[in-house]
Amino acid sequence: MKTRYKRTLAILSAISVVAVLLAIVGERVKAAGEGTITGTVKLNGTAPHMKGIDMSKDPYCVAQHKDNPAKLENVVVGANGGLQNVVLYLSEGLAAGAASAVPSQEPAFDQKGCMYTPHVIAVDTDQKFKVTTSDQTTHNIHPLPAAGTGNIGWNKSQPPGAPPIETSWKNPEIAIPVKCNIHPWMHGWHVVVKGPYAITDDNGNFTIKNVPAGSYTVTAWQEEYGTQTAKVTVAGGQAAKADFTFKAK
Repeated sequence: MKTRYKRTLAILSAISVVAVLLAIVGERVKAAGEGTITGTVKLNGTAPHMKGIDMSKDPYCVAQHKDNPAKLENVVVGANGGLQNVVLYLSEGLAAGAASAVPSQEPAFDQKGCMYTPHVIAVDTDQKFKVTTSDQTTHNIHPLPAAGTGNIGWNKSQPPGAPPIETSWKNPEIAIPVKCNIHPWMHGWHVVVKGPYAITDDNGNFTIKNVPAGSYTVTAWQEEYGTQTAKVTVAGGQAAKADFTFKAK
């Protein structure tokens, strides 16, 4: 009886070791097969003047910008013409399995200085994100998805110290405008995609991570200039490149 018990334990231990090894090998193979797409998005021409924002309706908001007056953020241009807040995503070529994967990261859409920070967030379908507030004044967050998209809009108040609003979007939508009913100058965007994505930094640079090997159409979206596309082929575990240039109006 004891011999049979020991044999059973030995078999179970061996199975466990094999399962662990297979999992490790699987993760390594998966990592080796995932590449990146990097690049820069630039503006060609003179950047438009961003108007100042009148926040006199709320003295608290005015005080947050006494040393640095707030401006619109429709077009934010950094060093060497780099465009900030441009969303990059794979619009064609992604296999169904990869497109259905939901990232575990939880982006934050904060309200700071009576502005949405960041001005634009991108999320995958069903990916959780948080709406937070750093302000000592009440905000009213009101996303407005288009009719027929399957996304349902909402309108929620968030007073000072309120916990984050945790939510997600059901379907892809480029893009959902967000406003505050209390502070009419507050405006931002939620861009909902399927699959890997990235947003340009203050120099216009981006990196789309976890891209399986394959050929893709990469789309760049900017709120004033619309979209541009580029064809890219990613080899297993390698980096591909895609640059975009929008022409100033």
